[in-house]
Amino acid sequence: MEPDAETVSAPRQLGKYRIKRGIYTEEQFQKNYERNTPSPRNRDFRIQGRVQCRFSWARFRKIILKMFPILNWLCAYRVREWFLNDIHAGLSVGMVQIPQGLSGVLLTRLPLPVVNGFYSAFCCSLTYVIFGTSHHISIGSFSILNAMVADVLKTLNFSPILTANGTFANFSDANYMKSYMEALTLTASTTFLTGIIQLLLGCFCLGFVTTYLPKTLIDSYLTAAALHVIVSQFSFIFGIVINFHMGPLAIFYNLFQYCVALPKANATSILLFLVGLVMLRISNCIKITYKHSPVAFPMELLLIITITIIANHVHLHAESSMLAAKMVPHRFLPPTLPDLSNLSRIVAHAFSLAIVSYFLLIFVGKRYACIHNYNISSNQELMAIGLCNIFSSFFKSFAISCAISGTVIQEKTGGKTQFAALIGASIMLVVVMKVGHFFLALPNAVLAAIVMVNMFPFLEKFMDVPTLWRQDKYHFVIWIVTFAAVLCLGLDIGLAIAMGFTFFIITVRSHRMKIVMLGQIPNTDLYRSLSDYKAAAEIEGVKIFQCCSSISFANMRHFKGYLLEKMDVKAVPLDENEMRALISVSLSSTGMEKKDFQCACVCDPPEPLPRIPYTEKLVKRLHRDNESSSSSLNLIRWSKFESKHSSGTLPTGMLQTQHAQSTAIRLRAARPESGKKKDEGERTWHSSDPGVDTSTTLLCQEATQLRSTEFSTYPVHTIILDFSMVQFVDLQASDLLRQMFHMFQNLGISVLIASCHLSVIAIFEKNDFFDGCVTKARFFLTLHDAVLAALEQNQRPEIVELSTGDPEQELDEGLTEEQKITGSELLNEEPISDLFRAYSLQSEAEMNIFQQYDAPPPEPGDRDEEWEQKWKYARDP
Repeated sequence: MEPDAETVSAPRQLGKYRIKRGIYTEEQFQKNYERNTPSPRNRDFRIQGRVQCRFSWARFRKIILKMFPILNWLCAYRVREWFLNDIHAGLSVGMVQIPQGLSGVLLTRLPLPVVNGFYSAFCCSLTYVIFGTSHHISIGSFSILNAMVADVLKTLNFSPILTANGTFANFSDANYMKSYMEALTLTASTTFLTGIIQLLLGCFCLGFVTTYLPKTLIDSYLTAAALHVIVSQFSFIFGIVINFHMGPLAIFYNLFQYCVALPKANATSILLFLVGLVMLRISNCIKITYKHSPVAFPMELLLIITITIIANHVHLHAESSMLAAKMVPHRFLPPTLPDLSNLSRIVAHAFSLAIVSYFLLIFVGKRYACIHNYNISSNQELMAIGLCNIFSSFFKSFAISCAISGTVIQEKTGGKTQFAALIGASIMLVVVMKVGHFFLALPNAVLAAIVMVNMFPFLEKFMDVPTLWRQDKYHFVIWIVTFAAVLCLGLDIGLAIAMGFTFFIITVRSHRMKIVMLGQIPNTDLYRSLSDYKAAAEIEGVKIFQCCSSISFANMRHFKGYLLEKMDVKAVPLDENEMRALISVSLSSTGMEKKDFQCACVCDPPEPLPRIPYTEKLVKRLHRDNESSSSSLNLIRWSKFESKHSSGTLPTGMLQTQHAQSTAIRLRAARPESGKKKDEGERTWHSSDPGVDTSTTLLCQEATQLRSTEFSTYPVHTIILDFSMVQFVDLQASDLLRQMFHMFQNLGISVLIASCHLSVIAIFEKNDFFDGCVTKARFFLTLHDAVLAALEQNQRPEIVELSTGDPEQELDEGLTEEQKITGSELLNEEPISDLFRAYSLQSEAEMNIFQQYDAPPPEPGDRDEEWEQKWKYARDP
């Protein structure tokens, strides 16, 4: 049987993806492949001698749809599928809004005219239908916001209108009527300023802040807000009117007052509340299906109509809105402009109301948008709620937000679009205008049962807390802190604390660096964590570190400490003498004369400050089995902005000659490795860039402190940093990385970076990261490229090789006469001779010397006084 064409072509198609290529650095890749230049953005307004304006119907349509979100769902409305559901939801929401508007007076104790409240609710609902982006939000009064407005009036020394025993003051008193009108005017001004603040925040697109708030915070905030709403309904459940507190610990004060006044509770109200609660819970067991779609049983609608009919024929001896409606001095107050004369007194309260009103709206909107798989615009919601509050202020009404119970009813009864909210607002207004007095007899306990049952879905989030503890401790802490802050300190202060704490946790978590040491999976180009995979093997002479987060000022010290710990070295600060020598060398490198007193012209430019002061040196750590710490080569760099093409290695203390730089550099380059890499010399990573902007100072310790083990070769020749997970590196972290490059380079250890994103390289370029030592030749496209380059570089011949003859003659080649004299003087000095002996153990000359004594050359840690005497006699008999 012959294979088909697809089976034959499959290997051919896969073959073109099996690629063999050479090693790529960022420098080579950018030379071979040209980058795309960013194209200039198309501008609508261009100045070419005159102003030209381009008109685009597509852009105009996009702007209109963004400004009026109603067009998005109205043009795509499915009449057969959505209309009946929206009618059902609108009837239920509209009937629930009627008793809510009537009973709002009892909590605030400010008898706002009933008709004003309903007109305000209708205008706000219509405004949100046009400008809102959520499909399920029901706009209306929120009991906690109303209580906050009443608390503002208390703060501004306005006496409450409704007394504690449920009776009103005498409105026939002219002075009391004046105070009452001032309270209503101040309420309207606060609501108007709340809307203006929300509009301004929306114009500046500050709604994006909600993008950084996790779902955990939203669920916890709504759970605590639901508890506040439930406590506020105790007045209706027990038939008790108290001085409702707002602010820190207000919920506990209110609970205490309810407990004290509990003997005065109305038994009929409690019974009606329990009956309504049971009926609403039973309705959850009733399932109705319409066209294969589940529909909630309209128990709220049935309960309100049934209890209202009974209450109008039978006196139930329960608290209702009848007394509040009769005692309102005005039936309707015409719309007027707000009075902003008290602007300075209410601006702080208005800002608090604006924030709480918006976040309640956006939190509930995001909850149901996530359930029904659509998106809402944070800035558009801010604009919509701002317009709603502005229209509400014209009717002297309270600040409005999302009516949580109405929203839950609209969603569970099958509402699909804001058409349901429009129907509900229309039904509410028509019923109140025609038969509004019929609902005045409805007991408030029934409304409390409806509100409390609709708060249960938010209280169910308590069940997620154990899961959060198991899954993510950070989100668990956010949930607990948010809930405790909102419950104890209120919706405004608690929200501020929750947001601040969440941003702190996000910052700590995003900047908490995790560094992993990688090893190679044998016979592959895959590299995995050494601690997670048994098959991963560490490459000899190469240390690979993977940075699992961005590097910034917050975690750069941890990054440096981890790197030094794994490399078994530590950074030691320079003492005063070393710093003084460093500064003197830095000044001498710029051509300044060494004089105690020097005059200069004022016109001369001032001496530029050092670019990066390197104030540390690397030494090997002190081990327990060794009394003295073995010190690596201590090189400190002090770079100047203007030192673009000068580089040197200058000894301080006893060594002050600049011509010793070539000798020291050759000695450092020629030192051999120990252990498994004895035959391979350790090398530095040389850049193709000839310009070096640093001057190097070699700080040598005194001869009595130097031991032969202090210059033992380092087993690692290359460090590779995997930056595949690094998104950015800030300015301070760039400086630290540059220092690490130089410090390890001075130890003869090359530092390479692999898989660095182009945006991070652009940050390095802006931060002036690259110099003569740190170039793009150290950056590799992949981690495997960096490993191959490190191994290949380590196998190259020595840059300076010691011959079998006299080492001193070999080092003198290529030097001038003056440098030879200086070099010979330096070799006679004890530190340099010690350094030379440490680095020349593998030379053939040394082998011949110790063969005369029938003794093999000792290891670097086994040299003693006898060996020193033999070497001295062999060198200078």
